[in-house]
Order: sequence, then structure tokens, then C-alpha cells
Amino acid sequence: MTVNLLLSKDDSSKNIALKKRIIQYLIMSGNTSIADISKEIELSVPTVTKLVMELLEAGYLLDSGKQDTNGGRKPNIYGLNPDSGYFVGIDIQKKRVLLALADFNGKIIDQEIIPYRLENTAEALDELCNIINSYLDKLPVERNKILQIGVNITGRVNSISGYSYTYFYFNENPLAQILEERIGLPVNLENDSRAMCYGEYMAGAGKGERNVLFINLNWGLGAGIIIDGKLYYGKSGFSGELGHVSVFNNEIICQCGKKGCLETEASGYAILRLLLERYTQGSTTILADKLEENSDINLHDFVNAVLKEDVLAIEIVERVGTYLGRALAGLINLFNPEVVIIGGPLSLTQDYIRLPIKSAIRKHSLNLVNQDTELVVSKLGEKAGLIGACLLARGKLLGMI
Repeated sequence: MTVNLLLSKDDSSKNIALKKRIIQYLIMSGNTSIADISKEIELSVPTVTKLVMELLEAGYLLDSGKQDTNGGRKPNIYGLNPDSGYFVGIDIQKKRVLLALADFNGKIIDQEIIPYRLENTAEALDELCNIINSYLDKLPVERNKILQIGVNITGRVNSISGYSYTYFYFNENPLAQILEERIGLPVNLENDSRAMCYGEYMAGAGKGERNVLFINLNWGLGAGIIIDGKLYYGKSGFSGELGHVSVFNNEIICQCGKKGCLETEASGYAILRLLLERYTQGSTTILADKLEENSDINLHDFVNAVLKEDVLAIEIVERVGTYLGRALAGLINLFNPEVVIIGGPLSLTQDYIRLPIKSAIRKHSLNLVNQDTELVVSKLGEKAGLIGACLLARGKLLGMI
């Protein structure tokens, strides 16, 4: 299923491409004049004027009137019409689904959180579709105004083919197609770490940079990579599997079935294992009651323990940060990015995780390389994936990615 954005009876494929370039420029630069657009996309002023007028008539742009200048003729300023189309973001997490509606400018105007347990079953897929359809039915905009839906899911995802190979890989049809058929709208499927990375790049800690590494420190460990302003996917669309780089000579079996993965010592699963091990060896913690009751401890419980200065939790997060920093030192040597962003639920521990990572990076990376790389914590926090899903849906539709 596709949406014929910007099409009219007289539009050629060349005109459509040029209109998308104009919209892309306005997304990245904000409101501007025809002269500035003409200079940026290297087209004549008369050609740009014609295209802008057609976009105005179609409702995709707004004329903001004259710009104040220091003399001379005042140019008209044009920007995106936020009501010309909408995008829905779906961020599927282990125990909940985050949903949001964004306007054409990328501004989130509605959001909701629904409890949900992600399992690789037909029943879980049915429940997910019901959640999405119920959310769409409640939105203040008609379905025909929604141009695309962005769906994030953890694991191995090929966003080009629309296949998810970790969850809901039941038959020959790609998951994106299955969702489109059940929802009735075009779907862009993406790996959760890449979506979070794109969200930070467009609207968070990576805004204005060209080369970005995003680390999703969750139950597992994933990464998103921006190179020269573009998401990097790799040959098969599976880039960013940082957690499954073989690093340790241990006998711990990873979620992928292999031993020695970085994820076995630097992830939420590793933290839970270490917490249980240390507690049974006699360490004290404010999480003792939950450990005794064999309760379902989540990452937010652990984060809260760290922020309350629980000694055991702090020791574990420092250990995880040191292991992760050593691995990131290699990536910094390799990619030389402007910024490395630590995101995911465990990034909410702030400097408790950032400082040991930074220390390990300084120890294990080249000084001439790491001095140009800033290590920061996510600005978007838990909304990174949700915002990324909305902006990716827009970006894919407009050919920005």
C-alpha cells in the first residue's frame, strides 16, 4: 500500500521529486523564502516559485507573509502546513505499547501508553493490531489524513522488505504487509534502536550533527548509526547489533544462543543476573523484598534503586558502564562520530552510567579521536522511540532516508 503524496493530474515524476526536496528543506531549515529555497536546491527562482505555488494550492505549505528586512523588497516566507497530513508512531516495548500522532511538522499532538506483553505468538499479534486500531479510531483526525504509520520493534528487522525475523515471523508475508492489511494504512517497520537514533538525530541530543552513534541500553543492547546525515542499515538491514559482538571468554549464553556476547555483561539481562548473584552472596539492596518474593523486577525498579543511591545497584551499573565503554572505544576509533548518545531505560541513571562509560572510553580509545566525540545522555528519554517512529514514517514517505 502506498500514498501518492503531492500528486496531481499534471505532476510528473520529476516535479514530485522536486516538491519533496522543497519539503525536505523546510523540514530541516524551518520557514524560509523562495530565494533561499532556490539557492539551496539549485533551481531557478521562477521554477521554485511555480512549485511552491502548487504546494500552497495543494495545502502542503503556508504563506507566513512578508519578512522584516533592513531595506529592499520584503520576501514572503513559506513553511509547512501542520494540518496537511499526519503520521502515527507505534513503539512496541516488552511490557507496553506507546502510540502517538504527529502533524506534518513532526510535532506530537496526541499520545497514549497501553499495557501489552510482547510475545512471539499469533495472539500477541492480534492484540497489537486491536490496540492500534482502537487508538486510530479515537484520534481527532480522519484515517485518510494519516499518511503513514511507523512501527518499531526490537530484534532483527529489515525495514526495506518489511520483515521482522525475531517477532511475528509466522508466514511468507512480511510483518509490515500483515499490519497494513489489518490496519488499512501504509506501515513502515523499523528496528527500535534505529528509530530511537533517528528521533535523537532529528529532535534530540543529535540534532545538528552529521555522524551519530546511539546506544540503546535496554534489556538487550542495540545501536543506531547515522553516517553523514543518513541512517546506516548495512547490506541486509541488520546493522547495529552491538550486543552480539563477541567480547568475553565466558560461558554465559546470550539471548541469541551464543556465548561471550557483549550483551551478556552489558544489558538489562546482565544487570538482573548480577543483582540476583550478588544478593544470594549476601549483598544488601533496597530491592531485597522483590528478590525474595521472586517478583518480576523491571528496569525502572533498578533505575530507581540507583537514583536512591543503593550501593549494590550503583556497583552493578558502574560495572556495566565500564564494559560498555570499552566496546564503545572501539566504535569511536572506527567511526569518529561527533556524538555518542546513551539511550534506553538504563540511560535514566544519568551520570551513574555515563561517567564509567566515559572513563573507559578515555582509557581504551585514541586520544586524537575521542577528544572530538561528545558522550551524552538521551534528551528524548523514553519518548525517543515514539518520536523516532513518527519522524521515520514522514522521512521514508518523503525520501529523506
